[in-house]
Amino acid sequence: MMNTRPSADIAASANLQWHGAPAHLLSKAFDREKIAHGFFGRTGGVSSGVYMSLNTGDNSADDARAVANNRRLCAEAIGADAAHLVTLKQIHSASVITIDAPFENTPPQADALVTNTPGLAIAILTADCMPILLADIQAGVIGAAHAGWRGALNGVIEATIQAMVQLGAATPRIKAALGPCLRQENFEVGLDLVQAFTDKHPHTEQLFAPGVSAQKRQFDAPAFAYDRLRASGVESLDDLRICTLSQQDQLFSYRGAKKSGQSDYGRNLSVIMIRN
Repeated sequence: MMNTRPSADIAASANLQWHGAPAHLLSKAFDREKIAHGFFGRTGGVSSGVYMSLNTGDNSADDARAVANNRRLCAEAIGADAAHLVTLKQIHSASVITIDAPFENTPPQADALVTNTPGLAIAILTADCMPILLADIQAGVIGAAHAGWRGALNGVIEATIQAMVQLGAATPRIKAALGPCLRQENFEVGLDLVQAFTDKHPHTEQLFAPGVSAQKRQFDAPAFAYDRLRASGVESLDDLRICTLSQQDQLFSYRGAKKSGQSDYGRNLSVIMIRN
């Protein structure tokens, strides 16, 4: 039977508070003297309109200067050089890139980053998808994965862990943190998606609760992340247990924007860095 609830090694952060300016959440998973990180929301930036105010999505239609300023603010909040804040052109894949320096030109297409270089702030962008940050502090290896349902089903979580191991990480030492994302109560899907998951992972059928009709289900994506982390040998996960759609005053949500009739939406940035 698949365990979908937090246990001794899969726990939920309690009494979460937004920290600093711009506002961000911190996980108890990481030693903050060695690892800088943050799950940033939508407040404390310079963007306006539907992007108000901390939009960090450089693929959005927001003003490029505002996005650059917002990314700089996020970097400064964790003590990073803005030029060393690295993101990708995300495509909902299982592709992982290992880096030791910022990209010189346009970021490549991929959905996870891994590094062992101190001072390099690796980050991913989300607006309902799962942001997963990982670290093996002893080995000095970190990872950041963008796990929407497509990427998660394609294996982006497992691929990120494998890339970390190739840099010297050991899976029992890896600690993971799952940030704000779309939670089961708001994650309505069709039977085609249920079929896609159960065809590949038959035991996941229990992750789909009854929906509003016989043709709909409610998907527990975080529980699928728990399952994939454990299957990869990761024994420690801190789940912030925050839903993006339920807290649109603090977080960007793709589904929230669509429900409001907005033509575009901002992105939340999740970042991790080994301190120098």
